[in-house]
Amino acid sequence: MKYRCLVFIGFTLLHFVGCGKSEQEIPEIIDQEIGDPTEILDVNAPDYWSKAELVWNDEFDGETLSEEKWVFETGANGWGNNEIQNYIANENVIVNEGTLKIIAKKNTDPTIPGAYTSTRMNSKKDFKFGRLEVRAKIPDHKGNGIWPAIWMLGSNIDTAGWPACGEIDMMEYVSFDPNKVHFSIHSTANNHVNGTQVTSGPLLLESIEEEFHNYGILWTNKYIKFYVDDIDNITLTFVRPAISNSENWPFSNYFYFLMNIAVGGNWGGLQGVDENIFPAVMEVDYVRVYQVK
Repeated sequence: MKYRCLVFIGFTLLHFVGCGKSEQEIPEIIDQEIGDPTEILDVNAPDYWSKAELVWNDEFDGETLSEEKWVFETGANGWGNNEIQNYIANENVIVNEGTLKIIAKKNTDPTIPGAYTSTRMNSKKDFKFGRLEVRAKIPDHKGNGIWPAIWMLGSNIDTAGWPACGEIDMMEYVSFDPNKVHFSIHSTANNHVNGTQVTSGPLLLESIEEEFHNYGILWTNKYIKFYVDDIDNITLTFVRPAISNSENWPFSNYFYFLMNIAVGGNWGGLQGVDENIFPAVMEVDYVRVYQVK
């Protein structure tokens, strides 16, 4: 299946101030890194990604989640999106038969706050540049209300905050709009709060709820390209702005993986939450990172 390719080229608006100093903080210009292979090699060469080698992965073999690779993020604070699930550790994750199962379900435990529980898990290792790919199957479509995602956040989020840390959404899905997938990037200059995010919008993927698909990015110091199933199936391209700074290109820093199923929220709950859709299970076959040495 082929997808339409969207290309976004970031820009910076120069603002000239007359007499006196502007109170507006000027974003830091990002320097190119010496020794970075994405600077030494031609990242636009047709064979560039054929040189990429596997450097990190989790195939989810066995029957336990690797505590060396993953950590749970917990809480029922709405997560900035008015989500209504309570993320808890361990109870909503199963590893068996070669896949990870992330489960959102009704809460039947009176000692745990919230009407729904789910899982939000983060990779302990972070990464900068490469071909990053997750093979996953979205929960079966039963009705409105869930918001599964496979994404990345800048590792400096604790100091920079969001959206300054940057966000790369490798796959987002909302069940009120079935058979569609979304890809996006967020930064200070481009984010959904201001309505300026760079996004593919809804792209048709008719078998998203029934079959496993590969969701990946090709990420260099020059661009981020999103693809489905094959690296030639590019669905969205974000090119580093000609004048780049920490506001429009935080993507030369380290990022870590997140995988979760949200319930409700500003986007996932736009058309309500159907109580009959639970449990909802997202299966993940593998997470792999390839880099050009």
